[in-house]
Amino acid sequence: MKNLHFKDFFWNSELTCTGGYDAIIQYLNDGKRTCKEMEDFMKARASIEEKYAKDLLSLSKKVCGHNEMNTLKRSLDVFKLQTEHVSLSHLQLAQSMRDEAKKLEEFREKQREVKKKIELHMDALHKQKSSHYKKTLDSKKTYDQKCRDKEEADQNVNRNTNNTKNLEKLSSKAQQAKQNAEEADKIYHQNVASLGKVRDEWLKEHIKACDMFEKQATERISFLRNTVWTHLNQMSQQCVTSDELYEEVRKSLEQCNVQEDIEHFVNLRRTGDKPPAPVMYENFYSGLKPQAGAPPPRQPPPVIRRGPLPDPTQNNTGDIIYSTVQDTEYSVVQY
Repeated sequence: MKNLHFKDFFWNSELTCTGGYDAIIQYLNDGKRTCKEMEDFMKARASIEEKYAKDLLSLSKKVCGHNEMNTLKRSLDVFKLQTEHVSLSHLQLAQSMRDEAKKLEEFREKQREVKKKIELHMDALHKQKSSHYKKTLDSKKTYDQKCRDKEEADQNVNRNTNNTKNLEKLSSKAQQAKQNAEEADKIYHQNVASLGKVRDEWLKEHIKACDMFEKQATERISFLRNTVWTHLNQMSQQCVTSDELYEEVRKSLEQCNVQEDIEHFVNLRRTGDKPPAPVMYENFYSGLKPQAGAPPPRQPPPVIRRGPLPDPTQNNTGDIIYSTVQDTEYSVVQY
């Protein structure tokens, strides 16, 4: 399939019309805006990455598992360290994005300067072409009018061949009209030739401009494509880098031994291997025991009755009964 080019499809039937050229310029201006939009996008994304990196770095400095010990503590330390490394990698990514945005800005500025130089040259040619075209049209009008004047003067001479007095005067006018027509024809020829030269120069410069503008468009599309491709590669590499850093955390977690951490804590903080004795129930009264070394408390002697009391119904007035105490240790002065 034949390639299509600007120089083959942006012409106009009218010499002074610049519709095709204007369409190319509009296309290039739209492309310039696309470059600027992509540049702004890259800068904004870089700012987001930078803010994320700083927030992540601040987060990695916060206390996390400070009171843990042994293998889990080591894993948490690795986790914080790799989080810090991830934040630094995002910071580096932000700088890489800014570098790409700077390259895009320089590319856009370079194309703008080249395009502006060509536009100024083509605008001058367009003005020159329009000026010569207008001048040629004016000279053609003058030429046409002079030719009509000549024809009219010749007709007047032919109509007045019998009038000798006016014939000389009309012939003089006809001769002058002929000279004017010839002069107008000469100027018209000169202007047509000059316009032809201007047109030929404009044609060559228009083709050059189309080729240059097409080259700029090709470079712009290629550059933008490569910029986006590079941006995606940067993001993919960031994912790979982050995964590698997170893999270090996973490796550390594989070394985290739950039973070992439990045993480490037991050995470090153990307080004894025997439980306390059970607490027994103690009755308040049964719990009262004599203190060691203290004299035993005196107990009252048991009361011993020496027999039944006398029956008053069987009182013999002649018999006298005396109480006797059989306990030899009894004493009335004891109490």
